[in-house]
Amino acid sequence: MRSTTRTALTTVAAALVALSTLTACGGAQPSGGSHTAASTLPPAGTPASGIPEWCPTLDTHRVDCGTIDRDLVPGSPDLGTVQVAYALIHRTDQDTPAAGTILPNPGGPGVPLIEHADLALAAVDGDLLADHDLLLIDPRGTGRSTPLDCGVPDQDFLTLSRDEQRRTATRCGELLGPRAAGYTSAATVDDFDAVRTELGIPKVVLYGISYGTYLLPVYAQRHPDHVQSMVLSGAYPHDFDTLNRPNAEAVSLALQRICDRSGACDGAAAVADLRAVNARLRTDPLPVPGERPFTLTEDKFASLLFEAATSGVGSDPDPVLGTVPAALRAAVRGDDAPLRAFAVRAATAPVMENIDLYLAVACNDYPTIWSPDAPVTEREQQYRRAVAAAGEAGAFSAAGFSAAQRDGGDTCLGWPATTRIDHAAQPLPDVPVLVLSGDLDAITPDANGLRVAAKFPRATFVSVPNVGHVPDLVPGGCVSGLVTTFLRIGTPGATDCVRSIAPIPVTPVTD
Repeated sequence: MRSTTRTALTTVAAALVALSTLTACGGAQPSGGSHTAASTLPPAGTPASGIPEWCPTLDTHRVDCGTIDRDLVPGSPDLGTVQVAYALIHRTDQDTPAAGTILPNPGGPGVPLIEHADLALAAVDGDLLADHDLLLIDPRGTGRSTPLDCGVPDQDFLTLSRDEQRRTATRCGELLGPRAAGYTSAATVDDFDAVRTELGIPKVVLYGISYGTYLLPVYAQRHPDHVQSMVLSGAYPHDFDTLNRPNAEAVSLALQRICDRSGACDGAAAVADLRAVNARLRTDPLPVPGERPFTLTEDKFASLLFEAATSGVGSDPDPVLGTVPAALRAAVRGDDAPLRAFAVRAATAPVMENIDLYLAVACNDYPTIWSPDAPVTEREQQYRRAVAAAGEAGAFSAAGFSAAQRDGGDTCLGWPATTRIDHAAQPLPDVPVLVLSGDLDAITPDANGLRVAAKFPRATFVSVPNVGHVPDLVPGGCVSGLVTTFLRIGTPGATDCVRSIAPIPVTPVTD
C-alpha cells in the first residue's frame, strides 16, 4: 500500500534525518503566470535582493530558487492557479556538466521538501553531489507551493474515529468543490516537468520514497523521454489490492520474523494472539487515555500496527514493533497496560505531511472498492458487499483492516466524482530501476514491491531483512551504498551486505 501517510511521514522524517505519455502533446508547460528565480551562494550571508526568503542557504552548495504559476485544474483557468516552488542545489564540481539531476519525492502525499533542504542534502552521498544536482520541489498544495487548507487536523487525524475521518474527508471535498480535481498525481508531475523545462534540465533521476513510488512512475509515464533512471524505496503498484490484503498478511509475517530471528517469542503464537486481540476489540474496544485520548478498535489497532509499528524499523534503536508480541500476550491474559502503552507510543509520532493534500490526492487517484461515478448511497452498498464477501485479511477481519486505511477503505466515500486516470494501464519507460523493500514493512510490503519491479523492463528488486518502511534509511551505509552505486552505473552491484543487518530488539515473551 501507499505511504499511508504518517508512516511514510514519520519514516520520511527519519529518512531525511538519517540521511509516460497520456496525450499526444505530452506534459503541460508553465501557464504563463509569474516566474521568479534567484540564487544563494556559499558562504551564508545576507541574501541579495530578489532571493525568496524561503530559499535555503547552504554552506557548500549554490542554490537556485524560484516559483512558477500553474493552472489549478488544466483547462479551467477560472478555478485559479497554484504557485509551485523549487530549489535547485548545484553540484560542487561546476567545471564539468552534471552527470544527472536527482529529483526526490519523500512521500505523503503532502510532505514538503524545500524546508528540509539541509537534511535532504545530508541524505544523499556527498561524492554523488560532486557531479549531480539535486532538485527539490514542493508538490502543489504543500510547503511553499500554495498549501491546501480545508480544515483537516494534521496531528489528530490518525486517532479520529473512522466515522470522523470519513466525515472530515467528505467536508474537505465539499469545501473544494470543482477545485478538488486539481490535486492529483498527474497534475503534480506535470508541475515537476514544467520546472524541469524552465530550468533546461534534459533528464532527471527520479527518487521516490513511499507515495513517491506511486507519484514518480506517473512522471515516467507522462514524460518518459526525460527520465534517466529511477530509485523506488518502499514501493507499491498503481493497481494495489483495494482491500490491502498483502499489507494485512505482512503484519503477521513481520511478527513471525521478529520472533524467529530474535528468539524472544514464538511467531505462530504471536499471530494467534493478534487474532484473539482483534476479535475482542471488535466487540469490546479499549479506551486509551492520554493527551489525546482515543478508543482502540480493531481498525485503529490495525492502523497503528501496520503504519506506525513498521515505520522506521532498522533505523530506530528501540522500535515499537519489538514490543508488540509481549503486549499481545499480556492482553490475551487480561493485562491491557502494555497494549495501551503501545497504542499511545504509536499514535504520537509527529506528522510532517499536509493531511488535507494527502486526502485530496488519495481520494482523487487511488483505486476504490466502489464505482467513483456512483451516488454515495450506492457506493456504500458496493463497499459493504465487497468487505462482507472478503472474509478475513490476515489476522484481521476484512472490515477491520479496510477501515484501518486512512487513505483507503471507506474514507473517500463522500468525495466528489472527478475524472480519473488509470495509471496501471499506462506504459512505463525502459530505464534502469532499483526497487527497495524492507521485509518487516507492512505499509509497502515485499509483495507489492515485487509487483512494481515486474512492471519495468529493467528493474532490480532488493528485499532488505530486519528493516521496515523505507529501507534506504537503515544506518551502516549498506543500502545507501547500493543506491549510490545504482545511480552511478545503473545497477546496485553486489547486495550481500544486506544479510549483515542485525535483527531488531524484541521484548521477551515469558509464559
